[in-house]
Amino acid sequence: MKLTFIDRHADAWQPVPDVEAPAPAAHRLLTLAQWQAVRATWPADLPAGVLLPNTVDAEDLQDDLPRLALVALEFPKWVDGRAYSQAHVLRARLGYTGEVRATGDVVVDMMPLLARCGVDAVVLREGQRQSSAERALGFFSAYYQGDVLQPTPLFAREAV
Repeated sequence: MKLTFIDRHADAWQPVPDVEAPAPAAHRLLTLAQWQAVRATWPADLPAGVLLPNTVDAEDLQDDLPRLALVALEFPKWVDGRAYSQAHVLRARLGYTGEVRATGDVVVDMMPLLARCGVDAVVLREGQRQSSAERALGFFSAYYQGDVLQPTPLFAREAV
């Protein structure tokens, strides 16, 4: 899984201002409360995204995942790792195939673990360089424990 770096100034996904029940439109990035208010009436063919706080169980979105094109996970501080678990649950347990995006205090040091957990897009914190983040992705060629993409531990894989 290749990480895509999102330019916050040119992002197609736009958050909706403080409106309790926003009108449907393509590429709306809704808060969880906004999504819950409109999900019953949101057109099935209109892409929607949800900003999932790291305090919410990712499994709460299970029934909505087929309708969501994007789940944006919040990292309020780079040392708070709950969103890593959310990403893993979305990919490995729930089989979510849409975009999983890391937002918030996302720094270069997080790149290898974000990729291992199933995140496929990131919005870097201001001041972080994309070139450094891309270099960080090449630090490890394989993981002994396995990851979302290759769950079989290294010792259990066939020798090549």
